[in-house]
Amino acid sequence: MNILVIGGGGREHAIIRKLKENPTVDLIYAIPGNGGISYDAECIDMKATDLERILAFTEDHDIGFAVVGPDDPLALGAVDLLLSRGIPTFGPSKDAAVIESSKVFAKDLMQRYDIPTATYDVFYTAESALDHVERTKTYPIVLKADGLALGKGVIIAETKEQAAQAVVNMMIQRVFGNSGDRIVIEEYLSGPEVSVLAFTDSKTLVPMVSSMDHKRAFDHDRGPNTGGMGTIAPNPYYTEEMADRCMKEIFLPTMAAMNQEGRPFKGCLYFGLMLTEQGPKVIEYNCRFGDPETQVVLPLLATDLLTILQAVVSEDLASVPVAFREGAACCVVAASGGYPGAYSTGYPIRGLSDGQPRDPHSHGVSVYHAGTRREEDRLLTAGGRVLGVTGVGPDLESAIERAYKGIAEIDFEDIHYRRDIGRRALLWQPSDESKE
Repeated sequence: MNILVIGGGGREHAIIRKLKENPTVDLIYAIPGNGGISYDAECIDMKATDLERILAFTEDHDIGFAVVGPDDPLALGAVDLLLSRGIPTFGPSKDAAVIESSKVFAKDLMQRYDIPTATYDVFYTAESALDHVERTKTYPIVLKADGLALGKGVIIAETKEQAAQAVVNMMIQRVFGNSGDRIVIEEYLSGPEVSVLAFTDSKTLVPMVSSMDHKRAFDHDRGPNTGGMGTIAPNPYYTEEMADRCMKEIFLPTMAAMNQEGRPFKGCLYFGLMLTEQGPKVIEYNCRFGDPETQVVLPLLATDLLTILQAVVSEDLASVPVAFREGAACCVVAASGGYPGAYSTGYPIRGLSDGQPRDPHSHGVSVYHAGTRREEDRLLTAGGRVLGVTGVGPDLESAIERAYKGIAEIDFEDIHYRRDIGRRALLWQPSDESKE
């Protein structure tokens, strides 16, 4: 079978490396892929949003199965188009992807179906939003552009001035384009954050192992928000009791709500949760595998990934026993200095062989490429988040140790990575469960 994976980041690299474990897979194509992915798949120089060209490619290359990774092609209807041409494709329809592509839709959905989330208001003009900011007494507050914004459309404003500037940026200066036509201003929630990805075929929902993202650019959760500087799995704050509660109060009700709305969700549904003192609440939904959560979740998956994805497409997920290995995983992201602000690219990456660790004894360490390009046998930096180095071990401490040992062998000009990924999780005690 020839498989097509649409996307070119660390998430797609993790998916591709997992799909390669299935012996029925002949060729994997990646559109557009990246330098590191080129060692595991044939990369095609094409935009992930160029749907007509992608469709023509599938017809010329006997594609038997497709996976759509990023949010943009999902929101444009890539899955609908591929399915209409008879290509089994993993991912939600355009109608279902709106759960991520519109924050307003997601918030209104949760309100209609009593799914716990932060209180909020929707604004259609800068004037009304600025008036709301002026009248708000309690800070911080959270401002969200309605549409997709490359993961940068959420601002936590600590002061009235910061909130007003965020409104101006989104709605007047249009820094996120049409995504700022409407904005959501909502209550700030506090507590441990948890990410849970779930396979669902709209009838059955199977949560994957939980994870903890590290969004801030610098150690001790300081600095600007990023697309994610690292992750660990499982998240110790997400106890069995909490998992049961989330299944009953959030996961299954969301699947049922989307069915009720006539937008059945088939794919990977991502739940960004806050474990508040009042209980778990939804911060956000994503309509896809998270990045860099995928880089710690899939290495722990014991069941064949392709089998699961095919069962989702055929609405037969209930027949597949999805299992995860015991142990833990840690992913540390190596970024270009200056990210998420201005940064330079084109620097040679040292310490890898065919995109993976040189040391043959680096058991339990994998490198997932996000922002790299390949010039013959050289790998160069080509993005803000460059690599994700994942360590897998019998427990979290060993997984963290392996990840940092792996990243210590890698170098490029202006490399930047956090030195404290997983530290908070290691310090967790059962009594901390309700604390921030």
